[in-house]
Amino acid sequence: MVTEIDGGAIVYRMVNDKPRYLLEKSATSDFWGFPKGHVEAGENLVQAAVREIKEETGIDATIDENFNYVVEYDMKNGHHKTVTFYSSKVDTETVKLQKEEISEYVWLEYDQARKMVTFDNLKVALDAINSFLSKKHS
Repeated sequence: MVTEIDGGAIVYRMVNDKPRYLLEKSATSDFWGFPKGHVEAGENLVQAAVREIKEETGIDATIDENFNYVVEYDMKNGHHKTVTFYSSKVDTETVKLQKEEISEYVWLEYDQARKMVTFDNLKVALDAINSFLSKKHS
């Protein structure tokens, strides 16, 4: 079985001392999730996450490696996917979408974001970062 390795991030910005999470909608399906993508030759997971955020949103982001959450699943093509999500706090709400891959975006508070995220494994990743940020900002 082929295993695909992705790096990604749960991007957020603080508004009134609460995180607002960036969700993206795939341009090819009804999938709502977080910036992520394949690790390219010569990259590590963090570098892939930074590149994917820039490509998909236009945001120059930094990664907080103190948070990471691994999501694994089997794809329809029979491949196995492993995605490591990091935390990325940004200071902008301006997003410039990569239209070939991303059709829409929203910034949402935790409860709204959890309802919109498509897959349960991503809801659990969102739970994990929300808990991490609650401890960090309390």
